[in-house]
Amino acid sequence: METQTAAKLTKKDFQSDQEVRWCPGCGDYSIIAQVQKILPELGVPRENVVFVSGIGCSSRFPYYMNTYGYHTIHGRAAAIANGLKLARPDLQVWVVTGDGDGMAIGGNHFIHVIRRNANLKIVLFNNRIYGLTKGQVSPTSELGKLTKTTPYGSIDRPFNAVQLALGAGCTFVARSNDADPVHMAAMLTRAAQHKGTAFVEVLQNCVVFNDGAFDGVIAKPVRDDMTVKLEQGKPMVYGKAKDKGVRLNGYLPEVVKLGNGVTEKDLLVWDEKVPTGLAFEIASLEAPMPMPMGVFRAVQQPSYDELEYKLQATVTQQKGVGDLAKLLRSKDCWTVK
Repeated sequence: METQTAAKLTKKDFQSDQEVRWCPGCGDYSIIAQVQKILPELGVPRENVVFVSGIGCSSRFPYYMNTYGYHTIHGRAAAIANGLKLARPDLQVWVVTGDGDGMAIGGNHFIHVIRRNANLKIVLFNNRIYGLTKGQVSPTSELGKLTKTTPYGSIDRPFNAVQLALGAGCTFVARSNDADPVHMAAMLTRAAQHKGTAFVEVLQNCVVFNDGAFDGVIAKPVRDDMTVKLEQGKPMVYGKAKDKGVRLNGYLPEVVKLGNGVTEKDLLVWDEKVPTGLAFEIASLEAPMPMPMGVFRAVQQPSYDELEYKLQATVTQQKGVGDLAKLLRSKDCWTVK
């Protein structure tokens, strides 16, 4: 259990004295502001909060948080964070990663931490580019993307990060964006409160190497018509005039216009506990259909650290406390002279 405290903290308590070294206008500023905003409301002491990162612009995050933190190696943040959570189950452990760090070199660790339902909060900064290394194609870059490593256009099919998390069996999956801080704060709060792996993808702008990557979806003039909020128990209505919606045509989602006999009763009412297959289909929506924002899945299953400690207790009860020295000197060992 994560230790609670009665002491009231503020956003400022979570701001470190380090100079923030992101480019002016970077979407990372929006993300860190919301993390620092929600943490005081969780009631977890700063000394019980840890941020673990890999390599990339997003991975500077631990330096800017007045908590404990690890700046680890490329792609290994999830593995190290899982080990930390097993050793110290009392800590609230966050993983901060990018689309390159988490989906490419760290992809294997990412899916297996999720498969095990490790009790971690994973925030993926997705800007569809390698920013720190100056603009190469990433695992989420769109087909045809022109970059320094794909001067004639990328032919790689991109990952859909939400679908990848759902496919690995993640027990909490959400998406938000850096242009909607109120919604992002709500998603991060939900993730923090979840027991098990909580994954939040944040669509984030890189102003230098991929500026406007998501403008067609989340820019203010279009976002009402190009995004749909997933709200528990509510029909999937969207549009500036709230005159459009998403319904199922057989097993597949389709966009409809309300009126002429089509009402909200015909639309898909969102349920965070829908079968993974349906959540997977909804996560596939993209232009010209609206991109979903919100919680795709939220279910409770035993977490990895909970199962590990239960197993240890069972084995200890059956066999007693182990003797490490005896184990190291047991059969199949040799003395080399």
